[in-house]
Amino acid sequence: MIVIHKSHSKNELFDLINLINIPIVFSHCDNKKQLHSKLNDILETTFEIKQNHYRIKTIHELKIFLQNKNPKKTLSVKEKNDVMIIAKHVINYCKNGFHLEYSYKYTDYKQIEDDMDFIKQFGDIPSVRRCCRLLKEDPHFMNTDFTPLISPQCQRVLDTKMFSKKVKLNCLKIKRGTKEEPIIVLFD
Repeated sequence: MIVIHKSHSKNELFDLINLINIPIVFSHCDNKKQLHSKLNDILETTFEIKQNHYRIKTIHELKIFLQNKNPKKTLSVKEKNDVMIIAKHVINYCKNGFHLEYSYKYTDYKQIEDDMDFIKQFGDIPSVRRCCRLLKEDPHFMNTDFTPLISPQCQRVLDTKMFSKKVKLNCLKIKRGTKEEPIIVLFD
């Protein structure tokens, strides 16, 4: 029997079960303790693990993953609040036309660069991604790379959102004519 780390939430365990294709019958009404016992029961058997973005290939690797701290939960609540406050200050600087005199925190560009070097490692937070995107337009940081580090799980969610927002345009209409009428091609 393994002890599943408490940082794995119930919904994340549901996603993991569905993603890896673990043969467990569960209900969303199950609480976390019931889900833990079902996982422990199934981990004593053998089953095939589906390819996944967690890079888990064997049951042993799955057990190690569940025993360790959830890699998505790297920040405590206080640390996340600190990151959010820094991101809000950078977004405020960007919204005020990239002028230091309108910023109520920053007095020089080195402070902004230091803060961005710290928070860009938490790219799973939407505000961090936003301030990285906004700061790319700043003329003072044109040659500086503030690319946020995004986990594979978060990147997969972002990719599916972008794919669902894509719109395909079919503007070409072809009407086949008869002998009396010519062929008409319209581009709307």
